[in-house]
Amino acid sequence: MSEELNMDMDIVSVVDDDGVEHLFEELDRIETDDGNRYVALIPIYDDEVEILDDDGDVLILKVIEEDGETYLIQIEDEKEFNEIGNIFEDRLIEKYEAESTLED
Repeated sequence: MSEELNMDMDIVSVVDDDGVEHLFEELDRIETDDGNRYVALIPIYDDEVEILDDDGDVLILKVIEEDGETYLIQIEDEKEFNEIGNIFEDRLIEKYEAESTLED
């Protein structure tokens, strides 16, 4: 990965329940009318094998604040997850189609 590319990326560090740190690129973020916030992330890998093995899924998490700390949590409610997932899908398709058109 080039240094120039790294500078353009929004990197998010997430520590899992086992204390292992994982790096993600933030693709998009939204805030709903009711004040809930969400992020769409994809993993960043250092190893080429991990890149090839990745299934390409986007990770969608809810952002919560507790005691001045920011946490990213899984969306447990299936309806909420599907609604937010559809919003991100539409936004990301628009974003990357627009970027693709600009590059042509």
